[in-house]
Amino acid sequence: MKREATKLRLKKMLNDDKEDINEATRAAVLSEFTHIAKEYFDTDNVTLSIKKGKAATDVNVSFKATRVKNFTTLK
Repeated sequence: MKREATKLRLKKMLNDDKEDINEATRAAVLSEFTHIAKEYFDTDNVTLSIKKGKAATDVNVSFKATRVKNFTTLK
């Protein structure tokens, strides 16, 4: 019984490792990009799409900004 449970747990771990991105990582990434976007723009609708390709993973972050927060440089 214990051997079967270990086998199933290992199988789940291997399958999870093959995922493009798990939900916890996706939520953390989206939170970070939303934070960065809000530093430079007035926005609240950041979306994230991730698609695994053959050689690389395509990651797209998109949002609509109602205002750009421009910086002024000091001389």
